[in-house]
Amino acid sequence: MSQMIYESLQQAKNKGEKKFVVLIDPDKVRLDNMQKVLELAVEAKVDYFFIGGSLIVNNMLDHCLESIREQCHIPMILFPGNSFQLSYRADAILFLSLISGRNAELLIGNHVIAAPYLKLSPLEVLSTGYMLVDGGKPTTVSYMSNTNPIPATKDDIAVCTAMAGEMLGLKLMYMDAGSGAKNPISESMIESVSGAISCPLIIGGGIRTPEKALANVKAGADVIVVGNAIEKDPNLVLEIAEAVHSFNRKEASMEEKIKV
Repeated sequence: MSQMIYESLQQAKNKGEKKFVVLIDPDKVRLDNMQKVLELAVEAKVDYFFIGGSLIVNNMLDHCLESIREQCHIPMILFPGNSFQLSYRADAILFLSLISGRNAELLIGNHVIAAPYLKLSPLEVLSTGYMLVDGGKPTTVSYMSNTNPIPATKDDIAVCTAMAGEMLGLKLMYMDAGSGAKNPISESMIESVSGAISCPLIIGGGIRTPEKALANVKAGADVIVVGNAIEKDPNLVLEIAEAVHSFNRKEASMEEKIKV
Protein backbone atom coordinates (compact mmCIF):
# COMPACT_ATOMS: atom_id res chain seq x y z
CA MET A 1 0.00 0.00 0.00
CA SER A 2 1.09 3.57 -0.67
CA GLN A 3 2.57 5.53 2.25
CA MET A 4 2.78 8.90 0.53
CA ILE A 5 0.47 10.85 2.84
CA TYR A 6 1.86 9.34 6.02
CA GLU A 7 5.41 9.98 4.90
CA SER A 8 4.58 13.58 4.02
CA LEU A 9 3.04 14.11 7.46
CA GLN A 10 6.02 12.58 9.24
CA GLN A 11 8.51 14.54 7.15
CA ALA A 12 6.58 17.75 7.84
CA LYS A 13 6.67 17.04 11.57
CA ASN A 14 10.41 16.42 11.43
CA LYS A 15 10.86 19.84 9.77
CA GLY A 16 8.43 21.60 12.12
CA GLU A 17 6.05 22.31 9.25
CA LYS A 18 2.36 22.54 10.17
CA LYS A 19 -0.62 21.36 8.09
CA PHE A 20 -4.18 22.64 7.80
CA VAL A 21 -7.14 20.33 7.14
CA VAL A 22 -10.71 21.25 6.26
CA LEU A 23 -13.22 18.72 7.57
CA ILE A 24 -16.27 18.23 5.37
CA ASP A 25 -19.32 16.36 6.66
CA PRO A 26 -21.32 15.41 3.53
CA ASP A 27 -24.57 15.40 5.51
CA LYS A 28 -24.13 18.93 6.82
CA VAL A 29 -22.55 21.03 4.10
CA ARG A 30 -24.93 22.67 1.63
CA LEU A 31 -24.06 22.47 -2.05
CA ASP A 32 -23.60 26.23 -2.44
CA ASN A 33 -21.46 26.33 0.69
CA MET A 34 -19.33 23.41 -0.44
CA GLN A 35 -18.63 25.10 -3.75
CA LYS A 36 -17.38 28.18 -1.92
CA VAL A 37 -15.35 26.10 0.55
CA LEU A 38 -13.63 24.28 -2.31
CA GLU A 39 -12.77 27.51 -4.10
CA LEU A 40 -11.37 29.04 -0.92
CA ALA A 41 -9.48 25.85 -0.04
CA VAL A 42 -7.67 25.94 -3.38
CA GLU A 43 -6.88 29.63 -2.95
CA ALA A 44 -5.63 29.08 0.62
CA LYS A 45 -3.55 26.03 -0.33
CA VAL A 46 -5.30 23.81 2.20
CA ASP A 47 -3.18 20.69 2.72
CA TYR A 48 -5.88 18.01 3.01
CA PHE A 49 -9.59 17.38 3.26
CA PHE A 50 -10.98 15.05 5.91
CA ILE A 51 -14.31 13.66 4.68
CA GLY A 52 -16.75 12.06 7.09
CA GLY A 53 -19.34 12.29 9.82
CA SER A 54 -21.21 10.18 12.33
CA LEU A 55 -24.33 9.39 10.32
CA ILE A 56 -23.64 9.77 6.58
CA VAL A 57 -24.75 7.17 4.05
CA ASN A 58 -22.50 5.82 1.33
CA ASN A 59 -24.12 7.39 -1.73
CA MET A 60 -23.81 10.85 -0.14
CA LEU A 61 -20.17 10.14 0.65
CA ASP A 62 -19.39 9.11 -2.92
CA HIS A 63 -21.19 12.14 -4.31
CA CYS A 64 -19.18 14.45 -2.07
CA LEU A 65 -15.87 12.82 -3.04
CA GLU A 66 -16.71 13.00 -6.74
CA SER A 67 -17.60 16.70 -6.46
CA ILE A 68 -14.32 17.53 -4.75
CA ARG A 69 -12.22 15.54 -7.20
CA GLU A 70 -13.84 17.31 -10.16
CA GLN A 71 -12.81 20.70 -8.82
CA CYS A 72 -9.41 20.28 -7.18
CA HIS A 73 -6.51 17.95 -6.43
CA ILE A 74 -6.26 18.44 -2.68
CA PRO A 75 -5.82 14.96 -1.13
CA MET A 76 -8.98 13.52 0.41
CA ILE A 77 -8.74 11.43 3.58
CA LEU A 78 -11.74 9.52 4.89
CA PHE A 79 -12.63 10.27 8.52
CA PRO A 80 -15.17 7.47 9.03
CA GLY A 81 -17.86 7.47 11.68
CA ASN A 82 -18.37 3.73 11.20
CA SER A 83 -17.05 0.77 9.19
CA PHE A 84 -19.54 1.37 6.37
CA GLN A 85 -18.21 4.82 5.45
CA LEU A 86 -15.68 3.54 2.94
CA SER A 87 -15.03 4.58 -0.65
CA TYR A 88 -12.33 3.98 -3.24
CA ARG A 89 -12.79 7.56 -4.43
CA ALA A 90 -10.70 8.96 -1.57
CA ASP A 91 -6.90 8.92 -1.36
CA ALA A 92 -6.52 7.59 2.18
CA ILE A 93 -8.41 6.66 5.31
CA LEU A 94 -7.86 7.38 8.98
CA PHE A 95 -8.02 3.85 10.44
CA LEU A 96 -9.27 5.10 13.78
CA SER A 97 -8.83 3.23 17.04
CA LEU A 98 -10.71 5.04 19.83
CA ILE A 99 -8.01 4.67 22.46
CA SER A 100 -9.57 7.17 24.89
CA GLY A 101 -12.58 4.89 25.38
CA ARG A 102 -13.15 1.31 26.43
CA ASN A 103 -15.54 0.28 23.67
CA ALA A 104 -13.99 -2.87 22.16
CA GLU A 105 -15.85 -2.42 18.86
CA LEU A 106 -14.12 0.92 18.31
CA LEU A 107 -10.75 -0.36 19.48
CA ILE A 108 -10.63 -3.39 17.14
CA GLY A 109 -14.09 -4.79 16.31
CA ASN A 110 -15.01 -2.48 13.42
CA HIS A 111 -11.46 -2.74 12.10
CA VAL A 112 -11.85 -6.50 11.60
CA ILE A 113 -14.95 -5.88 9.47
CA ALA A 114 -13.25 -3.22 7.34
CA ALA A 115 -9.84 -4.92 6.97
CA PRO A 116 -10.63 -7.16 3.95
CA TYR A 117 -12.08 -4.21 2.03
CA LEU A 118 -9.13 -1.99 2.85
CA LYS A 119 -6.58 -4.71 2.02
CA LEU A 120 -7.88 -4.80 -1.56
CA SER A 121 -8.51 -1.08 -1.88
CA PRO A 122 -6.15 1.56 -3.30
CA LEU A 123 -6.61 3.62 -0.13
CA GLU A 124 -3.59 4.51 1.96
CA VAL A 125 -4.41 3.25 5.46
CA LEU A 126 -3.33 5.64 8.22
CA SER A 127 -3.43 3.88 11.60
CA THR A 128 -4.61 6.55 14.01
CA GLY A 129 -5.08 6.72 17.75
CA TYR A 130 -8.29 8.69 18.23
CA MET A 131 -8.65 10.50 21.55
CA LEU A 132 -11.85 12.27 22.54
CA VAL A 133 -11.34 15.18 24.92
CA ASP A 134 -14.16 16.82 26.86
CA GLY A 135 -15.21 19.94 24.94
CA GLY A 136 -17.71 21.23 27.49
CA LYS A 137 -20.85 19.60 26.11
CA PRO A 138 -22.02 16.18 24.89
CA THR A 139 -20.99 15.49 21.29
CA THR A 140 -22.29 13.20 18.57
CA VAL A 141 -19.09 11.18 18.74
CA SER A 142 -19.30 10.51 22.47
CA TYR A 143 -22.98 9.55 22.15
CA MET A 144 -22.50 7.29 19.11
CA SER A 145 -19.36 5.67 20.53
CA ASN A 146 -20.86 5.17 24.00
CA THR A 147 -17.60 6.34 25.60
CA ASN A 148 -16.54 9.07 28.00
CA PRO A 149 -14.03 11.67 26.80
CA ILE A 150 -10.78 12.44 28.59
CA PRO A 151 -11.42 15.26 31.10
CA ALA A 152 -10.23 18.59 29.70
CA THR A 153 -7.92 19.29 32.66
CA LYS A 154 -6.33 15.84 32.86
CA ASP A 155 -3.21 16.39 30.77
CA ASP A 156 -1.53 13.37 32.37
CA ILE A 157 -4.27 10.99 31.19
CA ALA A 158 -4.00 12.36 27.66
CA VAL A 159 -0.21 11.97 27.70
CA CYS A 160 -0.30 8.38 28.93
CA THR A 161 -3.04 7.48 26.44
CA ALA A 162 -1.08 8.92 23.52
CA MET A 163 2.14 7.22 24.62
CA ALA A 164 0.35 3.88 24.89
CA GLY A 165 -1.14 4.31 21.42
CA GLU A 166 2.25 5.07 19.92
CA MET A 167 3.82 2.10 21.68
CA LEU A 168 1.09 -0.11 20.19
CA GLY A 169 2.24 1.01 16.74
CA LEU A 170 -0.33 3.64 15.84
CA LYS A 171 1.30 6.13 13.46
CA LEU A 172 -0.83 9.25 14.09
CA MET A 173 -2.52 10.69 17.17
CA TYR A 174 -5.76 12.64 16.78
CA MET A 175 -7.07 14.57 19.79
CA ASP A 176 -10.61 15.81 19.16
CA ALA A 177 -12.98 17.83 21.30
CA GLY A 178 -15.79 16.89 18.91
CA SER A 179 -17.82 18.74 16.32
CA GLY A 180 -19.14 22.06 17.64
CA ALA A 181 -17.30 21.69 20.95
CA LYS A 182 -17.95 24.50 23.41
CA ASN A 183 -14.33 24.49 24.54
CA PRO A 184 -11.36 23.57 22.31
CA ILE A 185 -8.47 21.47 23.61
CA SER A 186 -6.14 23.51 25.80
CA GLU A 187 -2.65 24.49 24.69
CA SER A 188 -1.40 22.92 27.92
CA MET A 189 -2.71 19.48 26.94
CA ILE A 190 -1.44 19.85 23.37
CA GLU A 191 2.03 20.81 24.58
CA SER A 192 2.15 17.94 27.07
CA VAL A 193 1.07 15.30 24.54
CA SER A 194 3.25 16.68 21.75
CA GLY A 195 6.30 16.51 23.99
CA ALA A 196 5.63 12.88 24.89
CA ILE A 197 5.27 11.33 21.42
CA SER A 198 7.23 11.35 18.18
CA CYS A 199 4.38 10.70 15.73
CA PRO A 200 2.35 13.54 14.14
CA LEU A 201 -0.32 15.07 16.40
CA ILE A 202 -3.67 16.12 14.91
CA ILE A 203 -5.91 18.55 16.80
CA GLY A 204 -9.58 19.27 16.08
CA GLY A 205 -12.83 20.35 17.70
CA GLY A 206 -13.95 23.81 18.77
CA ILE A 207 -11.32 25.76 16.78
CA ARG A 208 -13.19 28.85 15.61
CA THR A 209 -10.53 31.53 15.13
CA PRO A 210 -7.14 31.88 13.43
CA GLU A 211 -5.72 32.96 16.78
CA LYS A 212 -6.64 29.62 18.38
CA ALA A 213 -5.28 27.69 15.39
CA LEU A 214 -1.97 29.55 15.67
CA ALA A 215 -1.83 29.00 19.44
CA ASN A 216 -2.33 25.27 18.87
CA VAL A 217 0.52 24.92 16.38
CA LYS A 218 2.78 26.93 18.65
CA ALA A 219 1.88 24.50 21.45
CA GLY A 220 2.92 21.52 19.33
CA ALA A 221 0.01 20.51 17.08
CA ASP A 222 1.27 19.25 13.72
CA VAL A 223 -2.12 19.27 11.97
CA ILE A 224 -5.08 21.58 12.61
CA VAL A 225 -8.57 20.37 11.64
CA VAL A 226 -11.53 22.74 11.34
CA GLY A 227 -15.00 21.78 10.17
CA ASN A 228 -18.01 23.13 12.06
CA ALA A 229 -16.81 26.75 12.10
CA ILE A 230 -16.16 26.66 8.34
CA GLU A 231 -19.64 25.27 7.68
CA LYS A 232 -20.97 28.44 9.32
CA ASP A 233 -18.42 30.84 7.79
CA PRO A 234 -16.49 29.52 4.76
CA ASN A 235 -14.24 32.61 4.76
CA LEU A 236 -12.51 31.19 7.82
CA VAL A 237 -10.69 28.84 5.42
CA LEU A 238 -8.51 31.73 4.26
CA GLU A 239 -7.95 33.16 7.73
CA ILE A 240 -7.06 29.92 9.47
CA ALA A 241 -4.89 28.70 6.58
CA GLU A 242 -2.97 31.96 6.72
CA ALA A 243 -2.46 31.60 10.48
CA VAL A 244 -1.16 28.04 10.20
CA HIS A 245 1.01 28.63 7.14
CA SER A 246 2.39 31.90 8.55
CA PHE A 247 3.93 29.82 11.33
CA ASN A 248 5.76 27.78 8.68
CA ARG A 249 7.09 30.90 6.99
CA LYS A 250 8.42 32.28 10.28
CA GLU A 251 10.10 28.98 11.10
CA ALA A 252 11.70 28.83 7.64
CA SER A 253 12.89 32.41 7.98
CA MET A 254 14.49 31.68 11.36
CA GLU A 255 16.28 28.65 9.93
CA GLU A 256 17.71 30.77 7.11
CA LYS A 257 18.99 33.33 9.62
CA ILE A 258 20.64 30.58 11.66
CA LYS A 259 22.39 29.21 8.56
CA VAL A 260 23.73 32.68 7.72
